[in-house]
Parts: sequence; C-alpha cells; structure tokens
Amino acid sequence: MSPTPLRPDARTALPAHPLPAALVALALVLAVVAVLAPAPAGASEPTESAAPDPAAVAARAVEAMGGEAAWDHARVLSFHFAGRRSHHWDRSTGRHRVEGTTQEGESYVVIEDLDSRQGKAWVDGEEVHGERAGELVEMAYGAWVNDTYWLLMPLKLNDPGVQLTYEGTEVVDGETYDVLGLAFEDVGLTPGDRYWAWISRRSGLMDRWAYRLQSQPEDAEPTVWLWQEWEWYGPPDARVRLAAKRTQLDGGRTLEMRPIEVSETVPAALFTAP
Repeated sequence: MSPTPLRPDARTALPAHPLPAALVALALVLAVVAVLAPAPAGASEPTESAAPDPAAVAARAVEAMGGEAAWDHARVLSFHFAGRRSHHWDRSTGRHRVEGTTQEGESYVVIEDLDSRQGKAWVDGEEVHGERAGELVEMAYGAWVNDTYWLLMPLKLNDPGVQLTYEGTEVVDGETYDVLGLAFEDVGLTPGDRYWAWISRRSGLMDRWAYRLQSQPEDAEPTVWLWQEWEWYGPPDARVRLAAKRTQLDGGRTLEMRPIEVSETVPAALFTAP
C-alpha cells in the first residue's frame, strides 16, 4: 500500500500563548488558513515575465527535502514536538499515536485512526472512556494537525485547496529567496490564517516562514520563524530532510522537533497498546 498523502488540513500555527489547562482547549486553538493578504514588507514585486511559477518553486522545496520517491517510502514519522508531546504517524494507514503529560502531571497515550477520528486513550496507564476519552482523542487529532504542519509544511505547498501565489524575491543575509504566499479554500481547522514561505534559490529549502492568524487584525505584523538545522533522516530508500529547530525572529522563542525518526516499517504494538 502506498503511503497516505499528507492531508490538506494538516497545518496550523502554534498559539502565541501557553497551553490552556484543559487538554481539549488545545484543539480549539490549533488553526489553519484562508484569506489573501499583501506580501510581507521586503518582498519585491516581480514583473509578469520574470515571476517564477509558484508550483515549480514548491516542487523544488520537495526535492530539497528528499523528493517524492523517498517520501513514498517514509512510512512512519516519529518526532517530539516542542518538549510537549511525542508523535508516531503511520502514513500508509492513517494510524497515529501521541503521548505526553497533562498540566496536572498525568501521563497520557492516545492511539487513533486519523480518517475516522476514532481511538482509545489511557491516563496514567489506565484506559479512560466516555467524555474524557473523547476529549483526549479530539486533542490528539488537533495536535497532529498542528504539529505535523510545523514539521512538514514545505511538503504541503501544492496540496489541494492551497491558493499559492508568488510574492517576489527577497535577499536576506546574502541569500536570495523566492517568497510564496499561501491562502486556503475550505480546508483546515480554521480557514482564516495566512502564511508566507521563503524558499532558498541556492538550496531549495524553506529557511523561514511567517503567519498571521485569523484571530489577528489584517494589519497585524506577521510572526516570523526561522527553520534551522536541516538534517537527513531515515534508511536509504526513505532518506528525507527535515528541519529540527525553529527560532522566532525578534521573539526569542525556540521550538525543537527532536528526536526525529523515519522508518519504512512499523514497530510491533506501536499502534495497538499503550
């Protein structure tokens, strides 16, 4: 079975405030995208004849991350998001496992099917049922949407429903970038955020992104994060490239994705038992 494509709604922006006490509230603040806005300051307006095809720029970013053939073999992605929770995602079946610790100090494990959004949840090693289980499964889905977008966004530039525009070029620290704008049509958890991606002409990698959440005014300055420490992961047939660190420009915050693992096979019991 070929791997399931990355879903169009697997994206959103990290909330600018700490996680709320209730886990279910996390799912409500995981956001995604759909309103056009002007390009960020600093991006030049290309002439009509000189503007690259934005889909071609996006395809170059996919190649820089290993290419479609390697990603077809990258069946299981595992990563730890920002010190908060760890994910294991079987892309061929849509199975997902997330585990972490609540603000109350309880350890949790959720195993779910992403297509049906049904699953099971355990707290401190004991399976929970009813409303509590439902909240945890919903939280797990929202966390998957949010966290995988922070990990994989350049792979999703040409997804169905993405309105991709070429916003010009920008030179930053001597590096020339093609700047892409992303808006979205009827996909995602919140169709009102706006994104920009800086794709290096030298490496093809996305070295930074910016976003404006739908909850913010249209004239609000976008939040910019650097995508850093691009490294190769996985076996030879599934050798892919991911950025392990994010640093907020002018904000001082950092976000780590480590440890990251990429596998062609599924470890025993990973998606069946806590």
